[in-house]
Amino acid sequence: MIRRSISLDSTPRIASDLRGLGRLVFDGVRGVTDVVEAVHAAVGHLPAVLGRPAPVTTTGLTRFVYRSVRGVTRLVGDGVDLSLSTLAPVLGSSDRSPQREALVAAINGVLGDHLEASGNPLAIRMQLRRDGNALTLTRKQLIAQLPRAGGKVLVQVHGLCMNDLQWNHAGHDHGEALARDLGYTPVHLHYNSGRHISTNGRELAGLLEQLIATWPVPVEEITLLCHSMGGLVARSALDVALREQSAWSKLPIRVVFLGTPHHGAPLERAGSWADLLIGISPYSAPFVTLGKVRSAGIQDLRHGNVRDSDWQERVGNARADGRTPMPLPEQVRAYAIAVTTQPARKVGDNGSLPGDGLVPIASAFGAHADRAFDLGIPRSRRWLGHGIHHLEMLGSDAVYQRIARWLRG
Repeated sequence: MIRRSISLDSTPRIASDLRGLGRLVFDGVRGVTDVVEAVHAAVGHLPAVLGRPAPVTTTGLTRFVYRSVRGVTRLVGDGVDLSLSTLAPVLGSSDRSPQREALVAAINGVLGDHLEASGNPLAIRMQLRRDGNALTLTRKQLIAQLPRAGGKVLVQVHGLCMNDLQWNHAGHDHGEALARDLGYTPVHLHYNSGRHISTNGRELAGLLEQLIATWPVPVEEITLLCHSMGGLVARSALDVALREQSAWSKLPIRVVFLGTPHHGAPLERAGSWADLLIGISPYSAPFVTLGKVRSAGIQDLRHGNVRDSDWQERVGNARADGRTPMPLPEQVRAYAIAVTTQPARKVGDNGSLPGDGLVPIASAFGAHADRAFDLGIPRSRRWLGHGIHHLEMLGSDAVYQRIARWLRG
């Protein structure tokens, strides 16, 4: 079981933000230098043969020049980083504005694995929050932070490139509405969506174990309300908790999926095809590096990966698409909402409708031609909304009414 401490002071500092952005800039310069050198090496390797790899580094004096550029960049970057660290007490703290939170969340979605691996201050650390403030997972602190906590716990899990504050969409928050109408106590997960989904799922499983152990009152049930990638993170956390027989996995659990790409997002697949086409020629191959600026989290969306084995080297019963089938646990009551940007049809097959602009309808329902991969969510617990975009699900009254109707039962 994973246990971790939560920082009591999560207020962003101006110096920390500047250091993080500065590191990204210098990382970018080094990355571009690598691309330029690879192109230089490829061009100098004439004649090129289609499909035969060219060297990615130059030799002699040219190689020394490129190494010098990298060295100067690293030296300047370290100097700027040190200077900003020294200035941190002087620059003080910045407000945690919705705009800043949205920007940092977007950067983490695209580059979050790199931010974490490089120790960048902009890397988001997973937390459970309420009203944008981190919860301290001790009973005494939770009593103070959640004075009206009840036994029905609602955990809201956001999607790719988003954050916990963005559940408030156009003045509506599904969680706050469920607290008002059905007596739930909502908390929000805030996480780095650029990490592998299974990595986030494993950490979420540990956080929920701590949350339930320190909740101010006896927990009656736990409901996970998940948007987009958040549903995959929740499934991964459930898989870990059930295998480890965690205490929270033995509670009554319900999961509501809002536009979750259980079987992948086609836009990521399109990006992979672009990588393949660019890489055919040895002259264009270095530019594949630019096409791969997609985090581990985004790449996991390609097939809806939820386990480590889905993205690591796989053996055993892995299927052709790279995943191992992972059905929903029988004890978990699951609901799925898919939406389409098209208006409702009086007649016709909804299966031919486009999805929500990002996720196909079948993927959002967990439906699959291979029964091993089909999540088996009953039709009575699936709902299709019309004239709604992927992000508009968060503020849709029709979506909320369907969620509330299910959770009343």
